[in-house]
Amino acid sequence: MRKLAVGIIGASGRMGMMTIEAVIDDPMAFIGGGLVRQNNPMVGRDIGSIVGRDPIAIAATHDIAKVFSGSEVIIDFSLPDAFTEVLSMAVKTSTPIVIGTTGLTKIQEDTIKDAARTIALVYASNTSLGINLLFAIIEQISRALPTDFDIDILDFHHNKKIDAPSGTALSLGKAAAKGREMNFDEVAKLSREGEVGRRPSGEIGFAALRGGNVIGEHSVIFAGAGERLEVSHKTSGREIYAAGALRAAHWVSNQSNGLYSMRDVLGLKA
Repeated sequence: MRKLAVGIIGASGRMGMMTIEAVIDDPMAFIGGGLVRQNNPMVGRDIGSIVGRDPIAIAATHDIAKVFSGSEVIIDFSLPDAFTEVLSMAVKTSTPIVIGTTGLTKIQEDTIKDAARTIALVYASNTSLGINLLFAIIEQISRALPTDFDIDILDFHHNKKIDAPSGTALSLGKAAAKGREMNFDEVAKLSREGEVGRRPSGEIGFAALRGGNVIGEHSVIFAGAGERLEVSHKTSGREIYAAGALRAAHWVSNQSNGLYSMRDVLGLKA
């Protein structure tokens, strides 16, 4: 079988470098290119050496067109400020893409929906197998429990994470809202402070903790009268995200145009 050429956006970041290693270790894939910022000291360096591996004769570049021209599928773990250019290039070149960037605005998320009319696209706030199973479980629990059970979502991350609540926490909230057939934007309470008053019926609350080097922990709490159900997922290594993103890249490279999630990649029923 032919190997898949994978381009990495944000190649010098933590997730970018882990994804590079995952691709190098995959016998059915190879690095098609790696994008870094123009003033990044990694520009011109061999991508293999960036992650402490043998040279692969592909240098990190700030030329986005060059990365796309050498790649059959793109994995994007960059920051939101680079997102628009990356997605526009994917549409321009008809290149399938896996978007793992979090902290996107509502407008940016809307552009993803528009782009999916032209290209095959996986958008995932979290690419781990376990968390995507949790999304499905939370939707089922929310559908099964009475609506007088209050739902709160807690996310705990390292002190360098720039967005809150996390993209994964928001996705968990959306799964809960979907289970109750509610509009997420209408029931979500992203933070609480001061005299907030009586909790509205159906509200989905969020709390974000930031400290130390915690990679990622998420809990969903269903609190009813006389009982409480808590479901949690804890991450011990970021390599699970790289492995999941690469799995998504293989999968989306064979799909027709459309917007997909990790549930589609993993074959989980909606």
